[in-house]
Amino acid sequence: MNEGYKEDVFSTSVRAGKRTYFFDVKATRGNDLFMTITESKRVGHENDGPVHYEKHKIFLYKEDFDGFTEGLQRAIDHIRGLQGTGAYRSADSNRLQARELGENEMSDGSNHSADFNFDDLGQDH
Repeated sequence: MNEGYKEDVFSTSVRAGKRTYFFDVKATRGNDLFMTITESKRVGHENDGPVHYEKHKIFLYKEDFDGFTEGLQRAIDHIRGLQGTGAYRSADSNRLQARELGENEMSDGSNHSADFNFDDLGQDH
């Protein structure tokens, strides 16, 4: 309770490759609702030493929900439009390629992940 909120109201998560996104709705002591979005990324491999998780958290307050949603939707629409030109790969093409070539082995014999790389998004900022 010393984190400034009174209770957890709702929680859901989405797995995306090595990352998991957590969406947690909380209520403040004054009964205002807000959301935390946490990205948890697995770092390291059992064979290389200890595995740990990097976490990045943003707080999204109710007065920002509409603007955040609109901005996110514009960015997603823009990405899909660019992928529709054929100049960029889509998540579907990544999954199809992985299925055709085996789970992690590409045609050149090298290992590549077919996961979408979210690190590439938003680098224009």
